[in-house]
Amino acid sequence: MGSQVHYLPLTPGLFSILVFLVVGLIILIQLRILRYAYMKLGVSPGVALLLLFGSLIGSYFNIPVTILPGPPVRSGQIVDFFGMQYVVPLVSSWPGTVLAVNVGGAVIPTIMSTYLVIRYQLWLKSAIAIVAIAFIIHSMATPVHGIGIAVPVFAPVVTTAILAFILSREYAAPLAYIGGSMGTLIGADLLNLDKISGLGAPVASIGGAGTFDGIFLTGILAVLLAGIASPSRPRPAW
Repeated sequence: MGSQVHYLPLTPGLFSILVFLVVGLIILIQLRILRYAYMKLGVSPGVALLLLFGSLIGSYFNIPVTILPGPPVRSGQIVDFFGMQYVVPLVSSWPGTVLAVNVGGAVIPTIMSTYLVIRYQLWLKSAIAIVAIAFIIHSMATPVHGIGIAVPVFAPVVTTAILAFILSREYAAPLAYIGGSMGTLIGADLLNLDKISGLGAPVASIGGAGTFDGIFLTGILAVLLAGIASPSRPRPAW
């Protein structure tokens, strides 16, 4: 199995769009146009860049957890869903569906969300945001043969930002990231684990193909939307 579990979750063309987006954000951050928004997220511009690049590079890596029995897997194909093209990795002698955790779409967002919850003591509001977004995303999530679970890319973004504003105007930016990232992970992937084994996907990656683009864009764009009108930098609520 080895290196075959590691692959880009999107086609090179669509992945290049995300890279182009990150480059644009880097330019805006360096020009200090977006510096204010990331300050309200509670991180410096340097950490913001590390977060962006870490998520993109980490999307290539999957950490295998277990193997699920199921029907013959699809291999080496491109699957279209809501205008996005997801890659089915090319595999050989595959034992079944490998359940894995994606570094860029699951591990990094979980670490960052945990940091934000602890820093701003947003235990209750974060829980409400995660549950609400998870419910919305779960209603949108669709099992896709050969891929796993997929969600529409842009639909959760505005919803996440609006919910963050409703819960707390001062802490809208961190709540948007926490709710958008963790809500998508739970609503799309974790609540649909029972459907994965029958989809013929060689690798079902939590936070990977089918949801990585949603988690990446929901987390980042929701933060930017929330940062546009929120007040001064949040203060730790100790």
